[in-house]
Amino acid sequence: MLWTRPLVMLRLLALLLLSELVRTGLLVSVLPQAAPGLGWGAAAVGLIVGAHYLADGLAKGPVGWLSERLGLGRVLALGAALGLGVVLGARLAPGPGWVVLAAGLWGLGYAALWPGLMSMSQALARPGYAARALAVSGVAVAPAILGGVLGVGPLMQARPEAAWALLAGAQGAALLLALSLLGLRLPAAGAVAGGVWRGWRRVATLLPAAFAQTLAPGLFVPLLYPLLERLGLGLTDLLGPGLLALAGFGVGLTLAGRLADRAHPRRALTPGLLGLALTFAFAAPPGVEDRLLVLAPLLGLGYGAFLAGWNGLVGRVLPETNRAAAWGTVMAVEALGFAVGPVLGGLAWAGFGPGGVFALGALVFLLAEAYYLWPGRAVAHVPPHADRTL
Repeated sequence: MLWTRPLVMLRLLALLLLSELVRTGLLVSVLPQAAPGLGWGAAAVGLIVGAHYLADGLAKGPVGWLSERLGLGRVLALGAALGLGVVLGARLAPGPGWVVLAAGLWGLGYAALWPGLMSMSQALARPGYAARALAVSGVAVAPAILGGVLGVGPLMQARPEAAWALLAGAQGAALLLALSLLGLRLPAAGAVAGGVWRGWRRVATLLPAAFAQTLAPGLFVPLLYPLLERLGLGLTDLLGPGLLALAGFGVGLTLAGRLADRAHPRRALTPGLLGLALTFAFAAPPGVEDRLLVLAPLLGLGYGAFLAGWNGLVGRVLPETNRAAAWGTVMAVEALGFAVGPVLGGLAWAGFGPGGVFALGALVFLLAEAYYLWPGRAVAHVPPHADRTL
């Protein structure tokens, strides 16, 4: 087991999975399909979704700080209660005006979940397992997101009442889990030598790389289906490459995670970024559909190594005081990169086609790698708990 208190972490991970299943299911699958019957236009749905994700992204740092002051369990319970109110309210008394406001408030409450989870994962990680614990925590949400899109969406088409009941039941279970963690508090840490802002200098140095590393995958957010159509592929054609990518990811995360924990995160981060850059570069020339079975495992290996190295590095750099706020700040910048990515991806597609998007992604990963060599080399070489002395 990766953590010293596995039951606490398993409950937190279950809370994250349920919460993300409901959020993705409601905002991505249910409301867009229910909108015509409610008399809502696409703009109303866009405002609801935008209000929630914008509030979540911008509030991660401040709400992370608040959860350290009030207690993580209390803030998580408030967020889960707000989520249940939005689900029930949107079903029983739909009105776009108040739903926009409620979705924004839910985003503020939801903002504590990710920073709190990552802070607890780092604090409870077994000695020598921090990078792997953080990496697993970071990717554990993927099944819930897929379930919200690929499970709740078709269910809403076939049986709308069952979809609404599923969301309400899942969010109710999330609230019960949050209440079981009501007394949970983030571990306290001693004062930082030289003042708290000395520790935050390292956080600021992380931010450009955090932005770049989420910008690259964000390039493809609006382009998946146009890309498949251009290549003459369907979703079923991605099943084999997807399994190979998943296998490569598991191997990369396991091997690179062990290396990041036993040596230094940069030993995993550097090959991970280079592997991703090479994979994107090899995908740029025409005929990428004929190279999928080769590119897929390379993509998985690169992403697994990158994720282990990045999370291990962030875990070393963040100050021990206000750690949840620091995690929230890094995640807010990551969210900003993921939001800008689709804009740049669309421009690259319009100007240069699919090859241009892949080439731009390769360039972004190379720039991120160059950043860790200079000027961000101080972060890449930071020893554990550097915030105590720097």
